[in-house]
Amino acid sequence: MGGDYVYPSIFFCYFLFFLFLVGAIFFFVRSVRDGYWGEHGEDVKYRMMQDDHAPQNSSETNQGEQHARS
Repeated sequence: MGGDYVYPSIFFCYFLFFLFLVGAIFFFVRSVRDGYWGEHGEDVKYRMMQDDHAPQNSSETNQGEQHARS
């Protein structure tokens, strides 16, 4: 009869799970070290939301006004 293919697939599965676990731990530690879990972790989000509502320069504002008039 043919060889047993169960063991290689199980070893591959465990190896893949191990890679995912190591990747998750790596990015978790990196995010903690970079300060995303601190008390000022969401400041970037609020700054980005403020930047979205502020016009970047006058030429973009003028183009928008001209487009709205036509």
